[in-house]
Order: sequence, then C-alpha cells, then structure tokens
Amino acid sequence: MITNINQLDPDKRYTYADYLTWRFEDVVELIRGKVFKMSPAPGTSHQQLSGNLFSIVHRYLKGRPCQVFAAPFDVRLPLPPGRQTAKQIDTVVQPDISIICDPQKLDERGCQGAPDWIIEILSKSTASKDLTEKYTLYENAGVQEYWVAHPHEGTLLIYRLDENGRYQLLRQTPFVKGEKAPSGVFPDLEINLDEVFEE
Repeated sequence: MITNINQLDPDKRYTYADYLTWRFEDVVELIRGKVFKMSPAPGTSHQQLSGNLFSIVHRYLKGRPCQVFAAPFDVRLPLPPGRQTAKQIDTVVQPDISIICDPQKLDERGCQGAPDWIIEILSKSTASKDLTEKYTLYENAGVQEYWVAHPHEGTLLIYRLDENGRYQLLRQTPFVKGEKAPSGVFPDLEINLDEVFEE
C-alpha cells in the first residue's frame, strides 16, 4: 500500500485504479498517467478569488439543473460514459472550480467526463501546468469553456471551444476590473469583475 507520495515512481504511468489505493495526505493529479503534486495550500489571494467566483456562480445556478464544485473535487478525463474502467482511466484532475450540467456525469467520487466549464486560478507553482498541460487536456476532453484567472494581476482569460473543437480566446486582451466577463455556457450570465477581484 502506498502511504507516502515518495513511494511513487516519477517515471511510471499510473491509472485511476492506482490512485484510489493511495493513502497519503498530499493532493495529486494524474495527467496521462503521470503524477503531478498539487501546490502547497493556496495563498489568501487565491482563496479569496476562488471563493468570490464560486459564490457568484453558485448563486446564479440556484434552481437550475447545473451544479458547481470547488477543489478538491476529482474530475476524471476524458471519459465517454460507460466505456472506460478505473484501470483504463489515466487522468484525474482537481480544477479550482468545475461547473457540470449533466447529472449522469456525477457520482460520489466526483465527475466522470468533461465539465461544461472549468475555472483555474493561477499560482506561481501551477501557472505553467494550467496554461499548457491542462489547456490541452481540457480542449481535447471537450470542456466548452475554460477561464484562467490571475489573482495578483487581476486579469481573466476566457477560452471557448470553436466548431472544430479548438480553444479560441474570446478576446486577445485579458478581462480586468471594471468589466463584466460573459459566460458562453450561460448566455445570460455576466460576472462583474469588481466583485471577483476585490482589493
């Protein structure tokens, strides 16, 4: 039994079945079978930003069929329902915020398949992964909308899948305080970034 993250072989490829047997406190992600240790406890600015976004989306979704979840929350990707077993799944991520509109994707272990909308909040230790590995992963898995928020710069990038299944920036310049960020998944939702990026 694996009880310490240091027992894992960094060169080995693991599956979700392996992941379920690990008994250590460190939070990790599996991306194409490779283990990525999550950063230490997020900083205050990260948590404030996450809390603000979560509460705005949660309030908007009240009475609607979609649900929002904050990390830690396992998202298994990519996963056509019913086609892959735990021994075949090799990608489990912990997005900061996940919005899921298909209740069949939800179970007691988290989400099995692509959320409709994912929000990641950058930190120094995760920025590269969020903008490269996770960007490609979410795009290939079919996550319709991917937001990347930078707490220290107070900026937000919005990516949406086009008709060819490729992410396109909603606009080349980031959204900033004083603006409203429009959701593609929910056309009637615009998020006031003054409420998101508080002083």
